[in-house]
Amino acid sequence: MKSVIPVKLPQQSYDIRIAPGGLDYLGPWLAAGSGPDLGPDSGPLVRPGQKLLLVSNPVVFKHYGKSAIASLEQAGYSVSPLILPAGERYKTMRSIEKIHNLAFEQRLERGSAMVALGGGVIGDMTGFAAATWLRGIAVIQVPTSLLAMVDAAIGGKTGVNHPQGKNLIGAFHQPKLVLIDPTVLATLPVREFRAGVSEVIKYGVIWDRPLFEALEAAPRFDRQRTVSDDLLQMMLTHSCQAKADVVAADEKEGGLRAILNYGHTVGHAVESLTGYRQVNHGEAVAIGMVAAGKIAEEMGLWEASAVQRQQVLIEKAALPTQLPAGLNIDNIAIALQSDKKVQAGKVRFVLPQQIGAAFVSDQVDPALVRQVLTQIQSA
Repeated sequence: MKSVIPVKLPQQSYDIRIAPGGLDYLGPWLAAGSGPDLGPDSGPLVRPGQKLLLVSNPVVFKHYGKSAIASLEQAGYSVSPLILPAGERYKTMRSIEKIHNLAFEQRLERGSAMVALGGGVIGDMTGFAAATWLRGIAVIQVPTSLLAMVDAAIGGKTGVNHPQGKNLIGAFHQPKLVLIDPTVLATLPVREFRAGVSEVIKYGVIWDRPLFEALEAAPRFDRQRTVSDDLLQMMLTHSCQAKADVVAADEKEGGLRAILNYGHTVGHAVESLTGYRQVNHGEAVAIGMVAAGKIAEEMGLWEASAVQRQQVLIEKAALPTQLPAGLNIDNIAIALQSDKKVQAGKVRFVLPQQIGAAFVSDQVDPALVRQVLTQIQSA
């Protein structure tokens, strides 16, 4: 099943293309602006200059680098690959320097482009490198993890981590195209697939009640082989559409877009404090959603039955619902104050009101946060 989801923005609209086998048509789509069975666009997608820099990690490149480069070269592009280590702890300015160095060596021009072939880490770094090279060149996102497909590759948020917090250094830089080929999920590790499901659950809670209910009705979705083709298509299309709708309404996170951070306030603190090694992003977001749900319940904003329904989905995905063992709550409280979403010294939480609706609040009592974090501490 193929679909095209437009992200409509004032200055740079683009398509999210979901197409099994689409990786083989990456080159033609960039060069001609159309592709098999998807119909023509209003104009060329990108038409970048002949020089492309393709950034990936060793595992992804081993599986898909050759086919991506072959497609691009057959379309007439000159491709320079750069392989960076996998993992959130490598999302640093040092990695950005490596991308910039190769861009300089290959004499990338303002008409050139960078291609991100990988998960969220590769997408974030490549997008930031593109945003800052020659004051901004094109970036094409080709996500290979479920989490990147439904979230990280869409919306133009790019950046790297600072030693004191996640994604504190970054820029908004929209891609020219997001190409999602679901067949690449066949090689995705089970743990990474579950991490992506965490973000899908997020969309169900904050925006898309039918998606939430479809997950409730599914017998299993803790690994890809337990997910039917129809459910996977729904997870991809509904999540991408939700992200597209929110980004179109609020590109630079001046208001509505902040709801996409549901679970991320506590989640980012957990990631940072565990050195990006003990839990991955999706697992941290799952823990953060549990915390935010309980905070909303204690504030009388969310019914206990809805909190339990969310808990069941997170557990069905085999995601964690408690803080990692040994994590100090005092340290979490300090890390929350360093979160990039803090305004006027107040920590902002995304809180659900009902399944399919959420809002942002800076009126959460720090004592309540500590109370909830204590409740979800590992025994």
